[in-house]
Amino acid sequence: MIKITFAGAAGEVTGSKHLIEFKGKKILLDCGMFQGRRKEAAVKNAEYPFDPKDVDAVVLSHAHIDHSGNIPMLVKKGFEGPIYSTFATRDLCNYMLRDSAYIQEREAEWLRKKKKKVIDDHLYNLEDAEKALAQFRGIDYEQSFVVTEGVVACFYDAGHILGSAVVHLIFYDKDTGERHSLGFTGDLGRPGLPLLRDPQMLPKCDTLITETTYGDRFHGAVTTIEEELEDIVNGVCKKGGKLIIPAFSLERTQEIVYHLNLLHKDKKIPEIPIYVDSPLSGNVTEVFRGHPECFDKETYREFLDQGDNPFGFGSLKYIRDVADSKALNDKPGPMIIISASGMCEHGRILHHLKNNLQGHENSVLFVGYQGEHTLGRKIRDGESPV
Repeated sequence: MIKITFAGAAGEVTGSKHLIEFKGKKILLDCGMFQGRRKEAAVKNAEYPFDPKDVDAVVLSHAHIDHSGNIPMLVKKGFEGPIYSTFATRDLCNYMLRDSAYIQEREAEWLRKKKKKVIDDHLYNLEDAEKALAQFRGIDYEQSFVVTEGVVACFYDAGHILGSAVVHLIFYDKDTGERHSLGFTGDLGRPGLPLLRDPQMLPKCDTLITETTYGDRFHGAVTTIEEELEDIVNGVCKKGGKLIIPAFSLERTQEIVYHLNLLHKDKKIPEIPIYVDSPLSGNVTEVFRGHPECFDKETYREFLDQGDNPFGFGSLKYIRDVADSKALNDKPGPMIIISASGMCEHGRILHHLKNNLQGHENSVLFVGYQGEHTLGRKIRDGESPV
């Protein structure tokens, strides 16, 4: 009744892209970027096992770049249909896709200067990203909507990041009366995480497409995570060093800030400067503030009901200006610097690592997945030199 083509994130983590075909209609579940070796990723991101012009609609689970980052390329290659997502995902993509285009343009410019010749090496530019953003359609959780003729979908909270959704699709063939349901998890969160509501259960489905990034391991308790962070911060403070935290601008940065806020409130860590050095992280945090409907009861009880800001406290400062970012290199520790990108492939984290890796009093704390062949993976695995 339906045909599924897995065009990414099958046997690997990044590049989520799944084509569903039903009665001549084509629906793409996610359209993410492959991440890893530059040349290999560039080829994968530029090619599709289908014609983008033939795709009728995109249904997007969440805003992480490995799920959303290739949408502008899809549009550039001729896709003209609607892109359905939750409202929070739409608002996050407004920043994430623009930032992705900016990074690609910067990297292409760097290659042009390095090789001293004209190189059109970026997948898409800011204009492509803005064109794609105009095709987004925001949908509330638990509100059914028509994707294409004969296909109805509904979003349920995935509890992964702000606005993340598991998708339930119902395919109905009016000629035969056949009905088939399909569930797509995108990336799943887990119960008890800070900030966001717990994942919702999907309705019964005939076919399930699910992610398994951490499917072969057990996670520690959230309280253990906070205790580990407390120990690490206090250890670095005793040495007078800097704690460098590479973190994805979306979700992981906000989670770390939330935990640090609680530790600060409970006086479990010293009053030291804490910097979030990433303009994108600042913009994403503003989107978080604009979608309190996604927060859990604990966040309301601990912060919002008291008029407090979960993403702001006394010693925390968001850095936007480049000069202020570079000035952190000359400031003495102890301090905490949270910066992007999470896999250390680009962004301001690079100059923080360059200036602080050799100091024995300093530490680097990885708080997210490090893809193969990325700088973050090399540092985490102890490669030398990097």
